[in-house]
Amino acid sequence: MKDEKKQNKLNLLRHSTAHILATAVLKFFPEAKFAIGPAIDNGFYYDFELPRTLIPEDLPLLEEEMKKIIKANFPFEQKLVPAQETFAKFKKLNQEYKVELIEDLIKAGEKELSLYKLDGFVDLCSGPHIESSGEIDPQAFKLTTISSAYWKGDEKRESLQRIYGTVFENKANLKKHLFELEEAKKRNHRKIGKELELFANIPEIGQGLPVWLPKGYAMRRVLEDYMIKLERSYGYEHILTPHINKKELFETSGHLGFYNESMYNPIEIDNETFYLKPMNCPAGMMVYKMKPKSYRELPLKMGELGTVYRYEKSGELHGLQRVRGFTQNDAHIFCTSAQLKAEFVEVLEMLLRFYKDLGFENYKFRLSLSGDSKDKYVGKRTDWKKAEETMRAVLKESKVDFYEEKDEAAFYGPKLDVQAINVFGKEDSISTIQVDFNLPERFDLNFINQTGEKERPFVIHRALIGSFERFFSFLIEYYTGKFPTWIAPIQLGILPVSEKFDNYAKSIFKTMKKEELRVEMFNSDDSLGKRIAESTKLKIPYLLIIGEKEEQEGTVTIRKREQKEQKTLKIEKFVEMIKQEIKLKK
Repeated sequence: MKDEKKQNKLNLLRHSTAHILATAVLKFFPEAKFAIGPAIDNGFYYDFELPRTLIPEDLPLLEEEMKKIIKANFPFEQKLVPAQETFAKFKKLNQEYKVELIEDLIKAGEKELSLYKLDGFVDLCSGPHIESSGEIDPQAFKLTTISSAYWKGDEKRESLQRIYGTVFENKANLKKHLFELEEAKKRNHRKIGKELELFANIPEIGQGLPVWLPKGYAMRRVLEDYMIKLERSYGYEHILTPHINKKELFETSGHLGFYNESMYNPIEIDNETFYLKPMNCPAGMMVYKMKPKSYRELPLKMGELGTVYRYEKSGELHGLQRVRGFTQNDAHIFCTSAQLKAEFVEVLEMLLRFYKDLGFENYKFRLSLSGDSKDKYVGKRTDWKKAEETMRAVLKESKVDFYEEKDEAAFYGPKLDVQAINVFGKEDSISTIQVDFNLPERFDLNFINQTGEKERPFVIHRALIGSFERFFSFLIEYYTGKFPTWIAPIQLGILPVSEKFDNYAKSIFKTMKKEELRVEMFNSDDSLGKRIAESTKLKIPYLLIIGEKEEQEGTVTIRKREQKEQKTLKIEKFVEMIKQEIKLKK
């Protein structure tokens, strides 16, 4: 309750500071057209149509004007005005975005609208606000960035200029937040991905369609191989389904009814209609249906590293986090009602093992349950109750940290999301386990039970990695590019002191390659110091320095990442050491 009150107070400050920003913008640009300016997580923004493009140097000037408004301690004055009168007022001011919002409110049946006045700026706003501008600490706010934004988030509408800012109760909290922002910049997966040459977004290939570069793909292959091996050890079989499927498949699954806006336009081939698949599930259901199943064949565990395509708005695309084409570490488990708990226990066990191997510790589970609405969820209430009680019991028995969210389940079944907590305390969903009552019904899936009758299986959807793209964005930021040796894109770098030792260095390079280690040679004409500095930027776990002594003794001098001490080992001993480290997932 205390945290909720604090957040409400911050939201009040942030919304009010957005109005102060708009007031300052009006003083600089009297012809400005105003869109919206809400409070958001950690700050606020306001969208404008302005006579010129803003530049970063404009932000300090706007901040100074905002400080004057704060110092003047103008009151936030609310006035309730008839809707039609409000429409006429903003129409006369040529504020077309506000006029459109007012039209929407009138259509919704609003007869009276709320206006707030601050100094010379009048805004359409339901509030609430602080009493006056002077309640803001002038040292506790900052304008942070400028970006573009489509009106109402529609990429077919006008492009506006968005100014982001943040505000806190005091200067100390602002300073802490700005420090965290700088840390976030350092951890930004797009920045690190570019520096380490892991992935690229190439305009000629297409927005939201990232390319895995050699080093990034080497890491991805490590995790793919790891996951396939892990799944096979638990009895999974693997399939691979096509990137496009016929329209009828998605009509059966319901995607054309529920998910159409996120699907790409249809493709016409030989008088048939196909779609890029947004999910792997429908094709997986058809594989299950290929031949009759007996209860003795269940559980059937079917894994797939399947690439899917979903249309995301261009303004929402972000590095590897939000893309249009991505590969999921998907799996579908078909089981009986009696097997549901054991299968859920096993999936949770796999998940915990995977996170342990990757070195993740800071996460918790969110159990998303159904609500009271009968129309929102499909399936029998008895199945929902069984699934939810089973998931809750498994989590409690496993003694993992979890919390419940009512009315947050998918329409087809309850789900368990893994919420990874980053260094700033923010939660991100990176893995999911879902129980599905919808697709088994839609695809008429069944098995022959012990009494010889047809019975509907339970289906568990499971994505331990989720999508490789989104997971890698988290992985990059979690480790800031300093990956454990077993997944590092380059596990060791070889640096001969001078050209004289190139042949010995090349022989070591070949030895490491034969041992299936990811190795790179740094033997350019640059000085040794510069080559060490360049290779250090790549955050390689081990650097091997090779000179006269090493060549004579058949050794290598080892510099381990972020350790000052160096040590010299025989080549065989070093190989033994690093391979043991990889085996132990360090």
